[in-house]
Parts: sequence; C-alpha cells; structure tokens
Amino acid sequence: MSAVYHTFCLIVFMFSAIVPLFGQGEQTPYRVLLDLNAPENDQLQVIINTPPVDKDQIEFQIPKMVPGTYSIYDFGRFINRFEAFNLDGEKMVVDSLTPNRRRINDASTLAEIRYWVEDSYDTDKPNFIFEPAGTSIQADTAFVLNTYGFIGYLEGMKERAYEITIKRPAYMFGATALEKVVNDSLRDIYVAPGYFELADSPILYCRPDTATLNVGGAEILVSVYSPKKMLTADFVMSNVEEILNATKSYLGGTLPVDRYAFLIYLLDRTSGSGGYGALEHSYSSLYSLPEFNPAFLAQTIRDVAAHEFLHIITPLNIHAEQIGNFDFINPEMSIHLWLYEGVTEYFAGNIQVREGLMSVASYLSVLKGKIEDSKKYNDTLPFTELSRLALGEHEDQYQNVYQKGALIGMALDIKLLEWSDGKYNLEMLMDDLAEIYGKDKSFKDEALFDEIAAITDPSIKDFLDTYVAGSSPLPYADLFDIVGIEFSRPEMVKTISLGNVNFTLNPETERFVVANEIGMDAFGRAIGYQEGDEILSLNKQEVDFNNYLEIFEDFKANTEPGDKVKITVLRDKNGKLKKTKLKATAVEVENKTDFEISVMESATAQQRKLREAWLGK
Repeated sequence: MSAVYHTFCLIVFMFSAIVPLFGQGEQTPYRVLLDLNAPENDQLQVIINTPPVDKDQIEFQIPKMVPGTYSIYDFGRFINRFEAFNLDGEKMVVDSLTPNRRRINDASTLAEIRYWVEDSYDTDKPNFIFEPAGTSIQADTAFVLNTYGFIGYLEGMKERAYEITIKRPAYMFGATALEKVVNDSLRDIYVAPGYFELADSPILYCRPDTATLNVGGAEILVSVYSPKKMLTADFVMSNVEEILNATKSYLGGTLPVDRYAFLIYLLDRTSGSGGYGALEHSYSSLYSLPEFNPAFLAQTIRDVAAHEFLHIITPLNIHAEQIGNFDFINPEMSIHLWLYEGVTEYFAGNIQVREGLMSVASYLSVLKGKIEDSKKYNDTLPFTELSRLALGEHEDQYQNVYQKGALIGMALDIKLLEWSDGKYNLEMLMDDLAEIYGKDKSFKDEALFDEIAAITDPSIKDFLDTYVAGSSPLPYADLFDIVGIEFSRPEMVKTISLGNVNFTLNPETERFVVANEIGMDAFGRAIGYQEGDEILSLNKQEVDFNNYLEIFEDFKANTEPGDKVKITVLRDKNGKLKKTKLKATAVEVENKTDFEISVMESATAQQRKLREAWLGK
C-alpha cells in the first residue's frame, strides 16, 4: 500500500502546488497529467485526479463516437491497465462493462484514476480510425493528442472543468485552440470548462513550425509536422490566407470566432485508414495529408481548409439538440447532415468563385464533378433518412454528403435568390439562423424546415420537403436555368471501363491505391481489385500520379471489348507486399455521356442578375 500511496500523494501535491486555478468542493475540476517524455511501447499513461463523487457506483467513460466523425470508433478499446484508487491510495474494484465504460465500486472514496493509452495510427486493431480523428504517439518526434482519445469523464459529470498538465521535451511546442494558462520550458497547462470543450480541442505536439495571422478579429495559428520538412507553416499560411480573407468578406467583414488553429500532420507513408483529409472542431481543425510535393498539395490545402474553417458557421453556431447535447456513449444522429457537411462543402467552393479566387468555368467544373460523383450513390434516398441512419443502414451512403449534400446547398441558395429577386441568399439565411440559435442554443430536428419557412417563405419549405426529406432527385436543369447556366442533358452510351473504383494516393510512391470497392462495376469485379491494392502498371505501362491521365485516357480510347487487360498491383499477402498480376477481358459498361454546364450566352437580364448574385461579378 505504501508505494502506491506515496506516489498518489506526490501527484496530488504536484497538481495542487502548480495550479490553484479552480476552487474546491463543488467546483473541483478533473486534474489530468500526461508525460510526453515517458511513453512505453507507443503508449502514454494518463493520471486523473478526480472531483468528489457522491455515489456508491459510478462509470468512467471514454467516447464511443465523437462529433464530426459519423463513425463508431470505440476509443475505449485503446485503454490498457485501468486502475482506480481511493483517498487512502488503495486500489479499488473496477468492472469493465464495455470497451468504453468501466464501473467503479465504492465510488464515494474515489480519488485517482490511472491507465495507459495505445495510439491508433500504428495499431493493428480492426476498424481503423480515420487519422484526423485518431491518436499518434511518436516518442521524441510528434504527438497527435485528440483529447477524447486519451481523457474520459465520470458519468453525469461531463460539465465539470478540466485542468490538463502536459510534461514535454523542451524542444516541443503544443499547438491547440485550448486555453493555455501555464507555458514554461518543460510543461504546459490547459483548462477547459467541460468535457465537450475539451473533446473539441485537439493538440499537436512537435518541433515548432508555426505561422500566425490576424484576420477579421480572429488570431489564426498554423502548425505543421512534416517528417521530411517538405511542407512549412509559412507555405500553408500563404495558401489559406486568401481563403481566410475571402471568408471574412463573405461573412460581412468579421469572423464569428476570436481564434482558430490549423493543425497539419503529414504522413510519409500510406494512410492506414486509406484516406486523407481533416476533422473539424469549433476553433480548430486537424489535418492528415500525404507528404509529397507541396505544389500538388496547395489546392487540396485551400479546398479542405475552406471547408473545415467554414464549420465556424455550422455546426458551431447552428446545430440540433443531438449535437448540442452530444451523447458520447449512445450517440443519436441528427437528420440534417445536408446542413452541417453539405452546406459547409458548398460554401467552401462558392466562396472561392464569389471572392474571385476561382474562375466561373472552374467552379462549374467542380459542380459537374459533384453531380457525377453523387450518381454513384442512391439518388432517391431521402437525405434526412441518410443522415438519421448514417451510423448503420446507410453507412455506405455517407460520403454523398460531400457531393449531393453540397448540391443541396447550391440548390437552396439558388431557390432563395429566385424567391427574393437576388436580395437574399443562403449565407444570409445562415446568419439569421445563427442569430436565433447560436453556439449555446440547439434547434429541434423536426422544427428546422418550419423555422426556415418562417424566415423566408413556405415555398422554400416545400422545396426542402421534396428534395431533402423526399426522394425526388434534384432538378438540375431547372435550377441552373434560374441563374442562366446551360445544362445539357446526358444520354446513355457504352464506354470501356477501368472498374469504377475509388482511389487514394500513396505519398511515398506517388501511386494509386484502391481505397474501397464502393460502386465497382462488372470489370472491377472481373479483374479482381481488392481494397489496398497499389496500382503498378496497366498493360505493362507503369502508372503513377504524373502520367495516369494520359495512360487511362489512351486505354479507354484504344481498347476494344474482349481485348486482354493486364493490371499489376502490389497486394498485402499475410503481411507482405507482393506483386500480383490481375487479368480480365475488356468490358463496355453503359454510362451517361458527360453532360456540360456552361454560362448561357442568351441569358435574359433576370437570369444574368441572379447569376451575378450567385457567383459574384
């Protein structure tokens, strides 16, 4: 008993001596300690000095899911050696209920919890976590601390404040939007008013490469971890500065936040999750991108940064009860993913053309791509239904929120401009909704369309009922006609197929990897693609990021049905990558011809007026 007891007393003394930031009794916060100097086998120990508990039993919980991920990840499965200690330093009885829930008995004497956390980036556990939502422990190099992956809470006590002490090497800097109250040569201390705010604030520790800027009253921080030093914070800031200023202008000259952090972690290997991207938070976003030529990354950084930054509108300031009162253990989905992800994705593109960062032709090409990609999914599935069941039955349809969800945002913007004769748009509607609700007030899922009708017009609710809550595909030709855009209707034709698979990129080799088999057609099944296959060659021609367009187009133009097709891939076989030759005969598949979207030369004065209101001058 004495060894544990002495250690426990030392920790309590350390916390209380360092930070008398909160009072005692009812106001006593969670006091958390992480030591980045002492990882063991890619694990970090977490020590939590708990607030007083007035129950005989209580659960300690780690999230099953967190906002913005739309996937069940069970972060508690990465916890090992969980122990609880009472006021006398004695080990307490703990029952493991689920990977995310541990019941502590005789809880009124609880004083301290200790456990070790394994990182998710290097794990071999199934259900790999998308890197921006995960955790990484690289001793002496870099730490991705998505706080919800390390720190939990006592059931019914999520609103209690947190005080987090992080010991670190002197050469490391912790980048985050969390409030940092102590910053000396060997440690940082952060505070958060409750668990939701803590979970909403990732921290990136690495050797400092940062850039700062003030935009629209907000302090902007960029922090970059680039293993091969190929990307710098200054380069990132130079690419997002225009987006930030455009957002400021788009939103009327100021930003609705006082601070924001872009945390960028580059992978010098293939993504374990098979994808790259970012996860939004209220005052920050965490990015996982491939490390290769920054020139190739520039537009990706601008596009992804625009999307993630614009989440400061929704769900930060406009959200349903399911998000405002998020249940980390038994999450319930809102029916309005079209709003949180779709409208945000729409704004990320529209802002660039409206503010002169993208040509009209380029923007119409982006919209064309989204229409084409949306057709890979169920176009008659009501979007509210997709949202409600995105964790289960309709999980395979989720990615459509970035395609058709954005197109719903476009359609609603155009309908608002038509109704108001060009005087009221989607951004104004978001402003009005944010004024009614805001960061601390949630709307009821079923009431949102009525609220929008009250602000605008019943015809807008009819549109939402038909095309968002209903099963009708969006009427693109009619919508584009409103704003003087020509939409040529596609026809069915037969073309040579490459399988219609989704690819990601291996940054190390600059070759394509089969990300998943969603939408794979008859040729894809015949050739036998598998998730994770890295494409080496097509008919003996080596394929990589630099030449794939030429090779793929030549294949489609000069191949006849029945011709032999040979594709060589690198495939994981029992943990070893081996060259594998895939063979099949060429197949024609029936597809719709490429439709065209272009500016209507014979547009009427009214069409030109609404087009200018939509796309800018």
